[in-house]
Amino acid sequence: MTTQVKSKQRVADHGEVFTAEREVKAMCDLVADECLRIDSRFLEPACGDGNFLEEILARKLDVVTRRYKKSPYDYERNALLALGSLYGVEIQMDNVVLCRDRLFEQWSAAYLKAVKKKDRNDEVLESARYILDHNIICGDALTLHTVDEEGHDTGKPIIFAQWAFATGPMMKREDYTFEELVNGDEDQKAPENEQIQLDLSGGSTDEGEGSLVQEFPPIHYRRLKDYG
Repeated sequence: MTTQVKSKQRVADHGEVFTAEREVKAMCDLVADECLRIDSRFLEPACGDGNFLEEILARKLDVVTRRYKKSPYDYERNALLALGSLYGVEIQMDNVVLCRDRLFEQWSAAYLKAVKKKDRNDEVLESARYILDHNIICGDALTLHTVDEEGHDTGKPIIFAQWAFATGPMMKREDYTFEELVNGDEDQKAPENEQIQLDLSGGSTDEGEGSLVQEFPPIHYRRLKDYG
């Protein structure tokens, strides 16, 4: 867990104050049941270096380990699905890099602990890294645009990839933009303690849906990097 303040200058420039571990756990407890659903999607619109996402991932991976540790194949699929359910937007690139690295180290440590050495596969780790590169975005959650390494607005919409399994080992990817989700009807917003939750495609609710940008053909979950 990081300190709450990295520097006074960053607080002044960006209002950067990280949520303490106790508060992170307490807030995640408000949606505890969803944190235990492997495929339940969460978006942190100002994710910093990943305090909330780390806690949610830990809870999801505990479930994956309990259910699937006896089957490397089932563990890999569900652990990747858990990772792919987490999304973050962060305006400062150094935090984006730290968040991606932090979640990757957490995920890979769980994978290496749960799967015996003879059953491990480096391509699975590459897929985990690929997912994080597409799920943790350097952007401004207020403008809904990506930003460059200096924090300048690019004018390009924030786009996330939605990950799901088609059949067997084949994972599919659909890219969505979320302007409608964030700027939808005020009356359609979720209760305050549920706003950390997000179904990218609208799911079974009537809340604002993201716009489908691109749909990719299914590919083996160990070869996600082949999407390019």
